[in-house]
This record gives sequence, C-alpha cells and structure tokens, in this order.
Amino acid sequence: MELKIGLLPGDGIGPEVIGEAVKVVNVIASKFGHDITWNEGLVGAAAIDATGDPYPNETHMICLESDAVLFGAVGDPKYDNDPTAKVRPEEGLLRMRKKLGLYANIRPTYTFDSLLEKSPIKKSIVQGTNLVFVRELTGGIYFGKKGRNKTNDYAFDTCEYSVNEITRLAVIGFELAMKRSKKLCCIDKANVLETSRLWRQTVQSLEKNYPSVKVSYEFVDAVAMRLIHSPSHYDVLITSNLFGDILTDEASVISGSMGLMPSVSVGLKTSIYEPIHGSFPQAKGKNIANPLATILSASMMFERSFNLHNESKLIHSVVNESVANNIVTQDLSGNKKSYTTEEVGDWIVKKIKKL
Repeated sequence: MELKIGLLPGDGIGPEVIGEAVKVVNVIASKFGHDITWNEGLVGAAAIDATGDPYPNETHMICLESDAVLFGAVGDPKYDNDPTAKVRPEEGLLRMRKKLGLYANIRPTYTFDSLLEKSPIKKSIVQGTNLVFVRELTGGIYFGKKGRNKTNDYAFDTCEYSVNEITRLAVIGFELAMKRSKKLCCIDKANVLETSRLWRQTVQSLEKNYPSVKVSYEFVDAVAMRLIHSPSHYDVLITSNLFGDILTDEASVISGSMGLMPSVSVGLKTSIYEPIHGSFPQAKGKNIANPLATILSASMMFERSFNLHNESKLIHSVVNESVANNIVTQDLSGNKKSYTTEEVGDWIVKKIKKL
C-alpha cells in the first residue's frame, strides 16, 4: 500500500519524538510491505523563524496532499515571554485546525498496569480506566467573536455553535461507542448555557439512529469531579471546545504521564496525529523526551486513516511491552535505569523486527 504522510516536527522536543515515530513507521512499512512517502513542513516557532509565518502556505499544501499527518508540538519560551510579540507559534496550530477543518480531537486515556503507581490518583481508582474524549475543535468560545472596548477596561468572548457543528462531532462519538462498550456521555452546562442546551437537544435527536448506545448527559463540573474519583465509569465522552480542552488535560494525569497519551484531530481534508504533550522546551536537545505518545499516535494513524489494524496493534503491543520491561525515559523510570529518547525508539524498532 502506498502511503503519503506529512511530517510537522514543530518546536522543542517535537523533532526528537517525531524522529522516533518515523523510525517505527518505517520498520512497520518494511515489515508489511508498504511504500511511504514523507513530506516535511515547518510549523510554529520553527516556521516563524524561517518564514515569519507560523503556518506557511507550503506547509498547508503538504497537509492537503497527505493521506495523514504526524505532528510534534509548537511553542517557544522566547514568544511566551514576550507580550509584545505580533505573531506566536500557537497561532499556527489554530490556523491549521481552521484551514484543514480539524473539527474533532479524539484523545484516549488508559492505564498501564506497570505504571499505576505513577498516577497521582490511587491505584484502586485508576486501574482499568479506558476512556476516550471526543472534543469539538473549530467552534465555541475559542473561535467566536471577541474583543475589548475603546477604554480597554471591558473584554468579551462569544461562544457560538451550530447544529451542524454539534452533529458531525456527535456522530464520531456515537460511532466510537458502537465499536466499544456502547456507552456515550455528552458533557455540557445545559442548566446555564444556551449553547449547551442546543448540544443536548442535538445529541438527543441522534439517539434514534443508535438505539443500542446508552447515552447519558452530565454537567461539566460533575464530570470534572467524577474523572478523579471514578474514571472507569466513563467510556466515550463528547463535549465542546472549551470543556474538552480542560477535561482532557485533567484526564491526562490518570495514566501517570502526558508522555504516554496519543491523539488525532479529525478533519474534513486530512487528519493530524499528535502526542498530547507540549513542546517541553526545557528538554530540547537533551535526548530525554518520552517518544511513546508520538509512537502511539502513529499506531492510531495506521488504524484510523489507513484501516491497517494489524500494523496498529503491533505497534501498540510493543509499546506495552517496552513499558512493562521498563524500557522508558526518565519521566517513567523512577529509581530504575532510564533510557534516552533514541534508545526507547531503537528498542521498539528492534522488537518489531524480531516479531
């Protein structure tokens, strides 16, 4: 099978973790007889430094022409610490989402038995957690009308949603639920917000199309609490942009490290696969970044974009084995020996070759 994959390493540790994912994808392609064409582009601070634009048109064209895209991270302290900066790396991410129509972020959260002690939550609570968030990405308060008055002492951000935006997101949630335990939770604040009432009304109208899916509706504050004291209660959760942004970061601590969790942003024109962690500039160039989330994002890519389930399962199983055997970077190693970013990637590649 011929696969065209876009590559956006980005900033900070992005190029390092992407490099390890590329090694894994290449060995999988060799093992299963696939031909891969890689097309690399600039995004974020790297793009600003080179072109003045955090999301150049050349990068956009690479994404459009690719079957799927692997993305590292964006962000650089020199922009974070400069309140007068006219352009910021994160603007590239928002523009990429908008121009590619990346309307849904799918972010799983699950635990590894060998790392349960790493979670800040009690082992008895997090054990067996296996849930997935589906977050709306291109609507809501992040993309609504915003501004300040002339005297700069009043600001506003507007939250807006359409039935179409909610429907296409909810359909992904229902279809995921059908493949899993047939449980779906719609998260909103319908007791206060009109947009949340439209969310609830729209999802309710779709229930008849999925009669075997049990749907629950919960307020966002209740979910925030329940994620901590009983995360295994949930399976598939759907929600708006702002609520999803907050809750997915909360859920990320359940596994014990943000360096373990993959994600995909599903678009109208392509899909972007990326780790949930940021650019972590403090670790840049030190060969200590955890590459597993990016490698697992590549596993999701084989499954969702290419429908190559055996390839996806093989990557996932070898990552599980690396964690179980403590072939991990220093964020997970504890008092045991830690491995470098490259050593973890090399171990996974060698293991795949042997199987």
